Amino acid sequence: MATIVTYRDDQPPLNNFPERIISPTRSGPCCFSAMEDLGVICHQGQWEYAYRRCRTCGFTVRGIVRYVLDEEEIANLQESIATVLSE
Repeated sequence: MATIVTYRDDQPPLNNFPERIISPTRSGPCCFSAMEDLGVICHQGQWEYAYRRCRTCGFTVRGIVRYVLDEEEIANLQESIATVLSE
């Protein structure tokens, strides 16, 4: 998956969302309580993801929100459930 985040320690953090983000390579102790969502949930293929950035140090990650099933996968799951329930 392509990302807009570049991890660099030789440049200051930069939030130019949604075009580009420069993030430190490591999270800091501040990240536990200072992370905030950037923008809205994005889609790539069947994945939904969102960017989260620390308000204090600028550390940024892209977190997978969920995998979206397609129609065939849903039909297969429904068939499997119906088979189990009928036994």
